[in-house]
Amino acid sequence: MFSANCSRLRQNSNSNTWWLQKEQEGHPDRRARLFNCRHQAEGLILETLQGEVHCRYLINCGGLQCDRIARLCGVEPGLKIVPFRGEYYKLVPERRSLVRNLIYPVPDPAFPFLGVHFTRMIHGDIEAGPNAVLAFKREGYKKWSFSVKDTLETLSYTEFWHLARRYGKTGIGEFYRSVNRGAFTKALQRMIPELSVTDLSPGARCKRIPGGRLPHR
Repeated sequence: MFSANCSRLRQNSNSNTWWLQKEQEGHPDRRARLFNCRHQAEGLILETLQGEVHCRYLINCGGLQCDRIARLCGVEPGLKIVPFRGEYYKLVPERRSLVRNLIYPVPDPAFPFLGVHFTRMIHGDIEAGPNAVLAFKREGYKKWSFSVKDTLETLSYTEFWHLARRYGKTGIGEFYRSVNRGAFTKALQRMIPELSVTDLSPGARCKRIPGGRLPHR
């Protein structure tokens, strides 16, 4: 379905949308980093490391950088990306029988993160988690990943401190469970009491913050 939609979008957009071409098929060019965007009457001029690209429309699929790309193009998105990392464990194979379906906690309507849960994957693995830990790098998928730029941007964001005052206790608990497998296991034991620390093997998410409030699901 996704491929069909992309194909139709490309056919309908004709020359108005820029598609990186390789043998007549669209492929991303990871070398073409965008560093500036200029507006003109006919559309946009994108300045990349591979040269200028002229287009009428630009679809922002920047993921963790989407707010920066929007501002680069002169659009104020009204939000800022503050990264949260989701950490998972997997049940060891001999304990997968504990989970035959999906097991989810009752969600807290005041807090958009679901909490740790059990997910049976298509290949039979059982994922336990995730937590939701404030990350200090936008692409910080490792526990100790750090970016001075990303961290300063988060800490200088007024709405982040509104979030911290509102959910500070919960955030501290997430950090504690991140560094303490026993505490992580204890949270999982609310749903499966017979689970133990030795049943887990190490197996990350991002949130936007508009106006100091986390968006509800």
